[in-house]
Amino acid sequence: MDREERVTRNLGLAHACANRFRGRGIEYDDLYQAACVGLVQAADRFDESRGLQFSTYAVPVILGEVRRLFREGGAVKVSRGLRELSRKVSAEAKDFAEEYGRMPSVTELAQRMQLDPETAAQALGALQTPISLTAEDEEGGMMDLPDEPHEEELTDALSLQQVMGTLEPKDRKLLYFRYFQSRTQTQTAQALGMTQVQVSRREKKILSALRKELG
Repeated sequence: MDREERVTRNLGLAHACANRFRGRGIEYDDLYQAACVGLVQAADRFDESRGLQFSTYAVPVILGEVRRLFREGGAVKVSRGLRELSRKVSAEAKDFAEEYGRMPSVTELAQRMQLDPETAAQALGALQTPISLTAEDEEGGMMDLPDEPHEEELTDALSLQQVMGTLEPKDRKLLYFRYFQSRTQTQTAQALGMTQVQVSRREKKILSALRKELG
């Protein structure tokens, strides 16, 4: 696995690390961006020959970068040009996900936008839409994807993007609408040509399978 793929597959890990620091005085966008910086650093420095899982190595590096943001008391600086490009990349990623029921890789985004992969990766890191790990059901309650509070277990629930690749296209779209776009079950049903009851039952079945897959 090369550096680009390692970063792309673990953007959810950056989200989870940043999410641990919500409500502590720094905007989430800045927390997430610092986490992405840490993720890229971890990908650059990771040595597979040491026999460690990437997540085991990356989490302390990512958390260290977020904590450094608190120590310095400032936001991660992003140029206006990069922020504008990141919005365009995010919109393109959303269109891709609507069409294919999954998030695109950096390479796929770069090809669609005629960018080099490095530029596309930087744009994603500057304004990456975080993945929601909860979704509202029809009764107003929250349904959670499996999540673990311990650093060494963070990736157990954050393999969602990878696991989604094993699902049927319609199931991938269902999860994308519910957990990436936070649509209600009724809105998801309308988009997929299903009833709300069918979406509810199917969602529970998919989540049950994912929990088994994620251990």
